[in-house]
Amino acid sequence: MQRTQKVISFPHMGSYHVPIEIFLGLIFPDHRIMTAPRITKRTLELGSRYSPDFVCVPFKYNLGNYIEALELGANVLIQAGGGCRYGYYAEIQELILRDLGYEFEFIKLLSDRVSPLNLYRICRRIGTRLSFRQFVYYLLVAVRMVKIIDETEAYIRENIGFETVPRSFEDLHEEFFKALRKVRTFKSLRAVAREYGRRFRALKTDKPADCLKVGVVGELYTLMEPFSNFFIEKELAKNRIQVSRYITVSFLLFEKRRVQKRVLKAAGKYLKYHIGADGTDSVERAKTLAERGYDGIIHLKPFGCMPEVNAMPMLQNISRDYGIPVLYFSFDSQTSETGVRTRLEAFYDMLVMRKEKCV
Repeated sequence: MQRTQKVISFPHMGSYHVPIEIFLGLIFPDHRIMTAPRITKRTLELGSRYSPDFVCVPFKYNLGNYIEALELGANVLIQAGGGCRYGYYAEIQELILRDLGYEFEFIKLLSDRVSPLNLYRICRRIGTRLSFRQFVYYLLVAVRMVKIIDETEAYIRENIGFETVPRSFEDLHEEFFKALRKVRTFKSLRAVAREYGRRFRALKTDKPADCLKVGVVGELYTLMEPFSNFFIEKELAKNRIQVSRYITVSFLLFEKRRVQKRVLKAAGKYLKYHIGADGTDSVERAKTLAERGYDGIIHLKPFGCMPEVNAMPMLQNISRDYGIPVLYFSFDSQTSETGVRTRLEAFYDMLVMRKEKCV
């Protein structure tokens, strides 16, 4: 009797669908791996239609991702969360999707319970035939790939606004991901990292030493999923701004817990206690950016995100003490893209005038 093929899907968040696709494809060669369709306005409309009004917008994006994936035949959905209300998304999303009549298997990965052994047990239940040793090897390849993606995209953010050949960074970025999709071993991953690290740094740029520098802080999903913030980093780069962002999957998975005490200490007088999720990191990073002479800070969060709401008074104090402008954005399903761009343009104009005044 032939086994029913499983179609495994998961939500979008930035470029991380690439290593997830590769990893799942290696451990489930007998099943189909299908990233949810690329996020569009329809994704948000579907998620908003069936979500409770009070939930934050990442919940709605995720739910829309799941609905579109189920429409295309997905029958296994993966959700990973933790740190704030995000840790409760899975239960509510599963109930909503079952009420809508969909049949599927729902895999919930909570950040405080994830370990290689637990992941392996879950994957065995889904249907992997790999040994634990093989599983760990491919997991480590995927982890290293995430780290390389984060390092590469950090370089792109800080330099794409100064390219002398239009789309040179963007075209090479796409080529980089095509090369990553062929990776199956550490050896091939190292080769891709070396080649594209060299090629990205060989791209011609015209970057002045005193260029405008803006740091972006805030809630993890709104930072890392560009559609949810109307591609704000690209908009900044169009104005020849160096953009820096430090919340990445690498940081969240492998550094955040290890450096918690140091981060709280580095926040200085602005924080005495952790305020949950990414709020403490937002305060500490804003202070660090101000000390490094950045020209401005942009704070992104979903509407109603309590840890980031708690961080805002401290960000205002940092803005006052260091004389650095902070622009706040709060996103929900009704946020206007035109309004975001208008505020960004005004922020840019202010930064230019401040820069010229200081010269």
